[in-house]
Amino acid sequence: MHSKLKYNLLLMLAAFIWGSAFVAQSVGMDFIGPFTFNSIRSLMGSVVLLPVIWMMEKQNGKKEEEPDKEDGGKEQKKQEWKTLLTGGVCCGLVLTLSMSLQQAGIVHTTAGKAGFLTALYILIVPVIGWFLGKKVGIKTWFGVILAMTGMYLLCIKEGFSISRGDFFVFLCACGFAMHILVVDYFSPKVDGVKLSCMQFFVCGMLSAFPMFLFEKPQLNLILRAWLPIVYAGLLSSGVAYTLQIITQKHLKPTVASMLMSLESVFAVLSGWVVLHERLSLRELLGCVLVFVAIILAQLPEKKVKEETS
Repeated sequence: MHSKLKYNLLLMLAAFIWGSAFVAQSVGMDFIGPFTFNSIRSLMGSVVLLPVIWMMEKQNGKKEEEPDKEDGGKEQKKQEWKTLLTGGVCCGLVLTLSMSLQQAGIVHTTAGKAGFLTALYILIVPVIGWFLGKKVGIKTWFGVILAMTGMYLLCIKEGFSISRGDFFVFLCACGFAMHILVVDYFSPKVDGVKLSCMQFFVCGMLSAFPMFLFEKPQLNLILRAWLPIVYAGLLSSGVAYTLQIITQKHLKPTVASMLMSLESVFAVLSGWVVLHERLSLRELLGCVLVFVAIILAQLPEKKVKEETS
């Protein structure tokens, strides 16, 4: 019981880091462009995971030294690296697109709204699954309708208009939904931490091209944005992901996913506390509806899995 509480708190800490990172991203945009921010934070996230990979390799080193399986082991290792490289490139491509849209959207919207709109990926995933021929429960469809209502209250202004920033962040949520599906395909085949490290490296390198083409990164401005970059790169990309890997091994999927969805709540609270952002009663109601929809979207499929196990 005590250990479960510990893992719950650690996963809540990860959700807090992800949610509050929206504030860091918003503040970072005051000094540097979105591609510069994404390139630096992604490369930093990749570097942060290297010591974790080194420790894991050190622990598993004994198995690789077995003489009987040396030839087969080399072939298997080569295949694993090929799959890891393919997975890292695919995940990195989708992640680059998603993060770029998110970063561009945050320039024109609040951190709190960006957090809630990004969290819609949890709803978009089952919708994409339905188009791919997978069954979607009634509760999930009800959640989608509830989320769309919440989005309307949160984003649509007078005269039935939606801001450019809100639209970009919604597209980013679609991108993150695709990213989840790509990760879901490759993660059983390769080590999760290595896949994350590889995708962050690909994302950092891909973001570097438009950074030099469309933005003019200046060292003095990058240094002025060092705190948001470090927070997003070191904590959000590196630490939070590692916490997720550690804690999910010890928690039920339903509990873990619900705790991770608290990211959206922490995004709004962080925007309110740090950036003094204010949400109207209409927008707060939209936030509540989206959050309820996120929970509804996760419950049906998780419960089915638990009952059949």
